[in-house]
Amino acid sequence: MEAKPSNSKEVAIEFPFFRLFKDRTIDRFFGDPFLPPSPDSESGVKSKDVVISPQTGVTARIFLPQIPDPTRKLPLLIYYHGGAFCVGSPFSPPYSQYAPSLAEQANVVVLSVHYRRAPEDLLPTAFDDAWDAVKWAAAHSGGNGPESWINQFADLNKVFLGGDSAGATLAHNVAIRAGVDGLSGPKLMGMVLFHPYFGNDKPDKMLEVIFPTCEGVDDPRVNPSSDPNLVRLGCLRVLIFVAEKDFLRKRGWSYYEALKKSGWSGVVEIVETEDENHVFHLFDPTSEKAQAMMKKTVSILNQAQAHI
Repeated sequence: MEAKPSNSKEVAIEFPFFRLFKDRTIDRFFGDPFLPPSPDSESGVKSKDVVISPQTGVTARIFLPQIPDPTRKLPLLIYYHGGAFCVGSPFSPPYSQYAPSLAEQANVVVLSVHYRRAPEDLLPTAFDDAWDAVKWAAAHSGGNGPESWINQFADLNKVFLGGDSAGATLAHNVAIRAGVDGLSGPKLMGMVLFHPYFGNDKPDKMLEVIFPTCEGVDDPRVNPSSDPNLVRLGCLRVLIFVAEKDFLRKRGWSYYEALKKSGWSGVVEIVETEDENHVFHLFDPTSEKAQAMMKKTVSILNQAQAHI
């Protein structure tokens, strides 16, 4: 049944999962489903929730695969969920299922970040939260950080960033900030962007509401193709996924072309999935095409590690 407006306020933009009003309020149609962590999971991937910042309320869920050799640390994948900066969380069913699959198949520790969402917390809050999560992880570089799983099992010399949709935008911004401002401790090896939600040369109604300080269509935080600092992207390898039927497809390709032309010294690759739509792999993870994406992701993570 189609959701009805909660009042007569003027709608700015509407998506399948939420409606955003011009007064910067929101109707989230399906609430915030929460699946608990599995600290003693029999599936082989354990998980638990951690606090990144008591001051801001930013949290995360860690997914830990089986580790046959306790003396061997695993790469760390810091992941940012999508949802147009407004919906979703690491604790919702799609990510509670996809993140452990990434941990298991890629043999990495996954730190899935729950940043503050708009419109209650307007952008660039989520950008700052994404960066704070990386700095929190960096605090474990000497093995004396606040979280035992990161201290014991994560190799901070092999850190990856990942995200889908708006989360891919956050991941990119973290990589730029690491390259421009520097990041003490961890070594960012690579980044995987699933169907990134980047801007282009046209105004975005949603961003006008949730990002009032945005500097227009050329703001590099949402349109990295126009960023002169793209050459300083702070990782060695980037994999971009786009989908043929996704309205964001061309923006992913524009990012790919801009990164290649920027003078950045890393390796970038793009993969387009035919006849599929935005983030289809989250809702149909067992499909042949979703499994192909997973296989490619695992391959890139492994290749990046091999080129230390």
